[in-house]
Amino acid sequence: MRFFCGIVFQVRILSSDIKKHVGKTVKIQGWLHKKRKLGGLNFINVRDRRGLTQVLIEDKDEVEKLRGMQIGTVLTIEGTAADDDRAPGGAEIHGPKLTVEVPVTEEPPIEIDKPIDHKPENLDTLFEYRTIGLRNLQETAIFKVQSTVTKSIRDYFYKNEFTEIHTPKLLAAATEGGAEVFKLDYFGKESTLAQSPQFYKQMMVGVFERVFEIAPVYRAEPSATTRHMTEYTSIDGEMGFIDMNDLKSFLSGLLNYVVDEVWNEHETELKRWNTTKPVLPKEIPTISMEEIHEKYSKANKENSVGEPDLRPDEERWICEYAKKNLGSEAVFVSDWPASDMKFYHKAQADNPKLADRVDLLFRGIEITTGSMRENDYEVVLKQLKDKAGVDPKDPGFKYFLQAMQAGMPPHGGFGMGLERLTEKIVGLKNVKEATLFPRDINRLAP
Repeated sequence: MRFFCGIVFQVRILSSDIKKHVGKTVKIQGWLHKKRKLGGLNFINVRDRRGLTQVLIEDKDEVEKLRGMQIGTVLTIEGTAADDDRAPGGAEIHGPKLTVEVPVTEEPPIEIDKPIDHKPENLDTLFEYRTIGLRNLQETAIFKVQSTVTKSIRDYFYKNEFTEIHTPKLLAAATEGGAEVFKLDYFGKESTLAQSPQFYKQMMVGVFERVFEIAPVYRAEPSATTRHMTEYTSIDGEMGFIDMNDLKSFLSGLLNYVVDEVWNEHETELKRWNTTKPVLPKEIPTISMEEIHEKYSKANKENSVGEPDLRPDEERWICEYAKKNLGSEAVFVSDWPASDMKFYHKAQADNPKLADRVDLLFRGIEITTGSMRENDYEVVLKQLKDKAGVDPKDPGFKYFLQAMQAGMPPHGGFGMGLERLTEKIVGLKNVKEATLFPRDINRLAP
């Protein structure tokens, strides 16, 4: 009870706390989630932000209040909390008095009280009725997990003395290069949506030394695949005075921290997806691209030796190999050809033909690209001309070069896809399943 000016208000009790009030009168509020008869008895489940409460309704007048009411009807219920090991949370409500706050009489297009089939042919329907389907507890679990992933990542950055920044998403030009940019009119000038915060986070290393951002980025991906979207949430980190070993150690610690936090918080929800906690060592192992090509070719009798990138099936195969032989469901891929590196990337000091870069593969897919950045101003100028084919006087690079010329330490960083990371933690097969409202070439709504 709460008392205000002598008036008594009954406090709403949430589903997870019903057990604490056994023998007492309680009030719950939520959405009608399920109706069923069992042995002549009427039961309903009511959903709130913490889960479900089971209510036993024996009074015919109370049962009648639900006639014609569909899933989603908003209810207030007062009754007595009673022990019942078979009920969610080990308790249910007896002798209830129901108040229909918001009636729903239309039958929902998706049965939210049953598992939703995620077969590829069903995904369009799933996304079309996303606002309804997300009320399914199995679907809700994905995004509760994702919320904890985001929080734990942010906590890990703060524990390691990073400063959170917020960079512009409207840019004057596509300075990172490539055709996969969204262009729009900006008061008569051409603008693009940011593909990443790359230059801004590098510039801020010269200010804060360690920075991060968790924010949307935009890629005009011309394909509809299980791993690409036109808008996704990028986790970007950049830090100064490090080398590649420091960067790999940081990423190893980050992935371990996230997995531990998620399992501590959401083991029950993850069981809905029959997923298992990832096997990860303290330091994630590193395998060169050349070695992966050789191992894969030998094991599968398909020759990929010499290819400049990994095939999707190679990514899956090497993760399975690492799990079985190295005790890790994640692996760093090193020794990428310098011919493909961006102008701001750094080549390996002892072998300039290779980029000082790693990709982090996790459960069969790349979730992170990390690299050391070139911090020598003169080398950056040369690589800008040679690799990007750009005049250093181009105004789109003015402020980046200004920061580089002002003195930048050895530094490196990474970009990680939040939705891909969530997908693999939960055990999904399509990145869009781990996205609230996915965007690709075929979908711009809801």
